[in-house]
Amino acid sequence: MAVQWRRSTHSGGVDDKACVELGRLGAGAGIGVRDSKVPDGGHLTLSGAQFAGLIEQVKRHPTR
Repeated sequence: MAVQWRRSTHSGGVDDKACVELGRLGAGAGIGVRDSKVPDGGHLTLSGAQFAGLIEQVKRHPTR
């Protein structure tokens, strides 16, 4: 199964190269997070619970 990577709607758009991309890695395999500037450079794999924790931290500590 090919991973379909997507960017946040908060990024600068499809041509924005300074953002991260997310992709479902398959049933039970977790969520992939990769650098949009280096799509072939590998990815970080997070479980669903780890990803939810990451999102919660981002919401608590947004950048200014």
